[in-house]
Amino acid sequence: MWQRGHTVLVVLLFITAAIGVVGVCFFAITSGDAAGSGLSLLYAVLPLPAMLGCFFWLDRYEPEPWHYKLAAVVWGGVVSVAIALVAQILISETFDLSDEALATFIAPVTEEPAKCLFLVLTFLRMRRVIDGLVDGLVLAGLVGLGFAFVENVVYYAGAYVGIDETGVDGPAATTVTFVLRGIMSPFAHPMFTAAFGIAVGLSVHQRSKALRGLIWGVGLFGSMLLHGIWNGGVSYLGGTGFLLAYGFTGLLLAGTIVLAVLARRDQGRYLVRALTDIARRGWLVADEIPYIASLAYRRKAVKHAKLHGGKTSAKATKRYQRDAITMAFLYAGVMDRQPKPQAPQRVDAFLAEMRVLRPYVVLPPPLRFSYAGASAYGGPPGGARPYAGGTPYGASPQAPSAYPPNTPYGARPRYPAPPAGPSSPDIPPHAPRQQPPPGPRSPEPRG
Repeated sequence: MWQRGHTVLVVLLFITAAIGVVGVCFFAITSGDAAGSGLSLLYAVLPLPAMLGCFFWLDRYEPEPWHYKLAAVVWGGVVSVAIALVAQILISETFDLSDEALATFIAPVTEEPAKCLFLVLTFLRMRRVIDGLVDGLVLAGLVGLGFAFVENVVYYAGAYVGIDETGVDGPAATTVTFVLRGIMSPFAHPMFTAAFGIAVGLSVHQRSKALRGLIWGVGLFGSMLLHGIWNGGVSYLGGTGFLLAYGFTGLLLAGTIVLAVLARRDQGRYLVRALTDIARRGWLVADEIPYIASLAYRRKAVKHAKLHGGKTSAKATKRYQRDAITMAFLYAGVMDRQPKPQAPQRVDAFLAEMRVLRPYVVLPPPLRFSYAGASAYGGPPGGARPYAGGTPYGASPQAPSAYPPNTPYGARPRYPAPPAGPSSPDIPPHAPRQQPPPGPRSPEPRG
């Protein structure tokens, strides 16, 4: 479900990315020769795969749209760099400040708001993209990663020509700078911005705009403070200050990592709880839950589908898993009285698409999985919930002793032959924008 203007934003995203590529090449050229430019770009790129892998690993349970993650990196590397650069030039031209003061006080208050602005705009335009702590951490980290990449190119190129006035230049100086920035502190900028990302994630369910603004303000202050401590330690205390700042930020990074892992674990448990209650209502079979909620079993399910049903079945299984995950988080938000926009209608739409996809899905044999008994979402005193007392697709069944093989929509051959000629790369025939297969008509979900 795209918002109005989505295509325009995607086009602007790629135009901005192209401008960023040109800008990075320009900064690399300032090293003076081809060897320096190549070395600066190489050292800036080397940490990226591992760091991107960390944020994508964190975002596995409920992956955000790819264009938002790409937009976060592009914003950090292009837009926030441009905003901070213009602001710093204006301030340095207006006030007579030392390099130490610029690094310690001006850099944090110009760079961090420029980076954090992406999360604010994302929250205001597409609120459902950021719905918790993990989303805030991931997007904030990617913004910081994009910023750090461009800044590293500038520092490596500057070190190559000896701009730091240490008397050392060439590949040796660039390599030393790479060790300090690319190996010892690659997560510095992502961690600074993560303070604001945590604040945005914690404020998602706050109804009071004033309280939400207060939380954001605290998060932004934390981002600037961390950045200032890091730069100030190096600028005013030299090597000792660097070690002190490095130790302090290292402890904070360790705490952030622990927080991220715990938040990711809780997100997985939250997904299992929602899917279990959905199975209790009869919207899917409980035996499917491990193949939807477990990252390892998701991959096994797709491999199994490809082996026994071909590429069409594998693609249908992936789509079915994504739909079930998104639907489960939407459902959980409704039941927790923290619904996303149009959540009941979107739950119904995803369930309808899952019904269309399900005949093409071939799952492995069921694992040992206890069928849900009582609902995980106990009804609160006085107040019906949108799905309380009924379901869009029939009454909740009693726990059966056995299920039809592989499907909640009736028995079918265990390993059907995949249909020929899919109508699109990721949806089997008859799935896109068409009605579900014939069956008993179900009432609309109660909103």
